Amino acid sequence: MEACGKVWGKPKFPVENFILYASYSILYTSFMFIGEYLHNLDDKKRLSIPSKFRAKIGKKAVITRGLDGCLVLYPAVEWQKLAEKLGSLPTSQLDARGFARLMLSGAMEVDFDSLGRILIPDYLKDYAELKKSAKVVGLFNRIEVWDEEKWEKYKKKIETSAGDIAENLKELGI
Repeated sequence: MEACGKVWGKPKFPVENFILYASYSILYTSFMFIGEYLHNLDDKKRLSIPSKFRAKIGKKAVITRGLDGCLVLYPAVEWQKLAEKLGSLPTSQLDARGFARLMLSGAMEVDFDSLGRILIPDYLKDYAELKKSAKVVGLFNRIEVWDEEKWEKYKKKIETSAGDIAENLKELGI
């Protein structure tokens, strides 16, 4: 061991810092979904997911109902975290039961075909009112799927009130 230290010398930074940096780097680059992409739903209800997103999702994902009339696609790891939280909600509370039912009963595991497409089940297609054109939107650790027209209306509404929203979020440190 001593000989090794003489040959290589001491590291210029503590190993703990490297491990912390590497963990941070892996954690925050593995699931960084950002951006908006326009894709078409084909006649068989398949939707292509951007290759940038597929590379980060892995082989398995879960799609379910989202809020505001969209669908949400989660990498399996992120879905597991959310499902555990939903499963631990108190069944004695009406809102908790309803939200867990909305998210869990609507969920379906999806596989990617050779062209990077997933099959959108009828009940989810109907829920999100998906027509031909869909916006695939990256939101850090999840992906939302919107009907294009619905997304543009929603985005316009949010953009016009962005200042007020930011003001309200300052208490959260944003």
